[in-house]
Amino acid sequence: MKSQKYISHLVRRITWAELDEKYLRTLVESARAEDIEGAGLAGVPAIAADITTMSLTPKIQTSARLVARRDMSVCGMKLIPIIMDVYSSYAEDEKLEFIPLVEDGARVSKGTVLGEFKGSARIMLQAERIMLNFLQRLSGVATETSKYADLLEGSSTKLLDTRKTTPGLRVLEKYAFACGGGYNHRIGLFDRVMLKDNHLFAAQAVNGEMLANAVRTAKLKNPNVAVEVEVDSIEQIQPVLDAEADVIMLDNFSFDDMRKALEIIGDKAWVEVSGQVTIETLPEIAKIAPDFVSSAAPVHSSKWIDIGLDS
Repeated sequence: MKSQKYISHLVRRITWAELDEKYLRTLVESARAEDIEGAGLAGVPAIAADITTMSLTPKIQTSARLVARRDMSVCGMKLIPIIMDVYSSYAEDEKLEFIPLVEDGARVSKGTVLGEFKGSARIMLQAERIMLNFLQRLSGVATETSKYADLLEGSSTKLLDTRKTTPGLRVLEKYAFACGGGYNHRIGLFDRVMLKDNHLFAAQAVNGEMLANAVRTAKLKNPNVAVEVEVDSIEQIQPVLDAEADVIMLDNFSFDDMRKALEIIGDKAWVEVSGQVTIETLPEIAKIAPDFVSSAAPVHSSKWIDIGLDS
């Protein structure tokens, strides 16, 4: 029987509460520093300020609406208060209030008002581009993920993400993937043993008893996390089963070989399908019904979603 010991990590969606607000605030601070202080440049700007907005009469009050310019899955709404707080901390006696009208994960149609702003025009003008950059990126990931997840509707197969994320934005992009209806694979190298082909090749353990022993060693050294093994041939499956791996990843298997592999594995391990996972292949994979199918495409190939800030 496939182990239920690690079910909470194998079938999970990252929630906002699991994210580190201090880390997110650091991301926003870094984005602001790029925009206003020229962070990343070897030379320091002569004036480290938003020179356009600073030319306006101080303390102008304004209002604006955040509007979806196309159908989309929303992500990033919970980041806005952090962005507002960071920018407000640099403004004397100026505040900008944000009233959210939808939640992360909501599917909305073109023209939907996502939220409203009231308060300092200076803060809004300074924060606008950074805020939209985050929202458009994360909503793009959530929207693309929803396309993939919808193709698995009615199937027992769950869509997983990968570690192919933008450096520094991993937790946010994985959160966006969850908001789009997907599930989260391991977060990093620390929360699951994953013996891929390169690991097995380096250990000279790609087949037979050597492969089985490599899996047994991994399980012995890591008793508190799931052990997953990538296989690229039918012949590798039995040694991995003999060593009682928790998850077997079928890498770049044909549809026929997927079916054969699932017959061999049965209920002895969780099965993940990876490689050549596309909008076109997902319906057939759903019929074969492995436990999981993983794809990096909803993250690395998603397009930013057009969101506007309208007065």
